[in-house]
Amino acid sequence: MAGTTFCDVPELYNILNQYTRLSRLPEFNYLCLIGKRSVGSDCHIGSTRFKQIHCDSKGKFIMPECMRNIVLCVGGWVGGWVGEAMECAEALTKSNRYPVQILKGGYRRFSALNPFFRTQNILHTIKELESLRPYTVELLSGQLYLGDYKQAINPHVLKDLKLSALVNVSEDTSHVLEKGNHTILHINVSDSVDADLYSSFERICVFIGSRLNTGSADEIFSSHRISRCSAAAMAFLLHHLKYTIGEAWEHVLQCKTNMRPNRGFVQQLSDWELHTLGRRMTDIAVPCY
Repeated sequence: MAGTTFCDVPELYNILNQYTRLSRLPEFNYLCLIGKRSVGSDCHIGSTRFKQIHCDSKGKFIMPECMRNIVLCVGGWVGGWVGEAMECAEALTKSNRYPVQILKGGYRRFSALNPFFRTQNILHTIKELESLRPYTVELLSGQLYLGDYKQAINPHVLKDLKLSALVNVSEDTSHVLEKGNHTILHINVSDSVDADLYSSFERICVFIGSRLNTGSADEIFSSHRISRCSAAAMAFLLHHLKYTIGEAWEHVLQCKTNMRPNRGFVQQLSDWELHTLGRRMTDIAVPCY
């Protein structure tokens, strides 16, 4: 059996906001949010705008198809494997190859922290799901986000996440970004193995660190939030939290599943690791890097 695990609100938030060209939510086996309810009762799980599993007439859980992410949402804080949450989780582990995740605090806490996900809709068509515009993924809860250019200029994203500072790691310094009351740091760099991002690492880290100290929420973004902004985010984690490259890589990958700094940036991160930690802790020759 795959077992069960707890899922924090930021983890579910990031699962909901994964995308490649389109949102991943329309993928048949990507995500199933589960909330047990009786027929005719209020559909609270609809507040997070995705799927719901019901019980049959005998009160037994109706099992979904095998899913990459199964998240069990209950009404209040989950402190242990008790009651119906435990029964449902155990039943689901028998039919799924991936761990069943139990959302800490349930849908009420998720909805309270992310009110912009609320909707009156219970069902969505595939076309509607494909048209959803994902939010930036969350690296540090309520503090640091990773996004792309379109998200950085989307007023709804900026407002909902209360973003007040942006780090633009790309060659696009469009005047569109100058609108509004946001502090912007432009790092003009191309996404090539020969591009020099290392010389800007300290500037990026000092800028973000100073903003976070004032309670600001910041976003690092590049054209497609895959290479440049991911490298910049890892550089900050090395500097701010004293992560190794391996730890920073794992953290960012968990938040943004298709992130991939190019090899030139990986080598520069290795040099930054030497600078911040005093020695190279990570073997970047390992294939995963």
